[in-house]
Amino acid sequence: MDAARGVALLGIIAVHALVETTDDGVSTASYLIFGGRSAALFAVLAGVSFAFLTGRARVRPGPDLWSAAAMLATRAGMLMLIGLALSWTDPTIAALILPYYAIAFLLAIPLVALPTAVLAPLAAALCLGVPVLSHLVRPALPVPDLGNPSLTGLVTDPLGLLSELTVTGAYPGVVWLAYLAVGIVVGRLRLSSARTAAGLLVGGTTAALAATAASIWLLGPGGGYAAIAAAGPPELLDSAPTIADAVTGYPDGVTPTTTWWWLATVAPHSGTPLDVVQTSGSALAVLGAMLLLAGIGTRGVSTVLGHLLRPLAAAGSMTLTFYVASILFMNSPLDTFGPLEGYLWQVAVALAAGQAWRRAVGRGPLETLVSAPAHAVRDRVRSARRTGTPAAAGRHRG
Repeated sequence: MDAARGVALLGIIAVHALVETTDDGVSTASYLIFGGRSAALFAVLAGVSFAFLTGRARVRPGPDLWSAAAMLATRAGMLMLIGLALSWTDPTIAALILPYYAIAFLLAIPLVALPTAVLAPLAAALCLGVPVLSHLVRPALPVPDLGNPSLTGLVTDPLGLLSELTVTGAYPGVVWLAYLAVGIVVGRLRLSSARTAAGLLVGGTTAALAATAASIWLLGPGGGYAAIAAAGPPELLDSAPTIADAVTGYPDGVTPTTTWWWLATVAPHSGTPLDVVQTSGSALAVLGAMLLLAGIGTRGVSTVLGHLLRPLAAAGSMTLTFYVASILFMNSPLDTFGPLEGYLWQVAVALAAGQAWRRAVGRGPLETLVSAPAHAVRDRVRSARRTGTPAAAGRHRG
């Protein structure tokens, strides 16, 4: 799990640090590889963590559900506070994902109360259906400014901010809820089984390739590129040398609603049904691969893999800390490097510092900042619900 998180961390730093497009608007190879997939991997793994935090089984109504909901809501609140504290950073360097994650976390709380037999088909429905519903309702919603959410926006335009965080923004919560649902289902599987790991690798790869192939056919021979070019928006054709390049690089969280053909793309951060299926599949494949690699016990091979995976897992155990550190670094005067040089320095520091911190301290500082109050709230709510005596009752009787 931590090694998979490490892969996501290195990928999302690549998206922020490396160049996304060439001067003429063609998406770079690094963006095509990591764009969308890294953030989706984070979200799927967050869903797996949801399953771990709730005992890898359905949370039944009662004290356990109340305490689990309080814990997850507190985690969401802490992520929102950290995200708002970073609102001063430049969104053109990195659009902050934490406030969007917080909304998705809140939306996902009811999912932990569902049996897996219900949650699994619901996860599939969310992947395919929510982007379609979003396409229908977005024309009636305010146009997002795509800046980093701030306390000022929370006070001056709360409904606009809520609309952006849930539906219209860079990482819309209703779309990213699908990744969490997939992750919760996966987290309830027997992940120690090599068969499960292989199933995730093969199934995820198959889903990703099938979604990509469907998109290629629909947009090419199916006529999608021509329909999108005719429908606009007007500036689309000026953003890249070909319509294919323009469609690949244009989406910023969601696609335009000028034509339904936009839903056929798998462009990074497009939030379409095929994009969600492709990125979910990629996430499952990475997790399956890490589980298989970690399970290899052949002498010599396991030693080499251990040396490779331990630094990755150490950094992955502190993804929130290193994500925030990366944002702060790239928004500071310290970042005087070129894109590739700066990326390699960040990777080296994350791998080395992560391993040193894990050996010396354990849990990362921001991970502790989020988990400690969440667990304290969980324990307090559980105790109160099971005794049936709210904290205020004794004061009134006194």
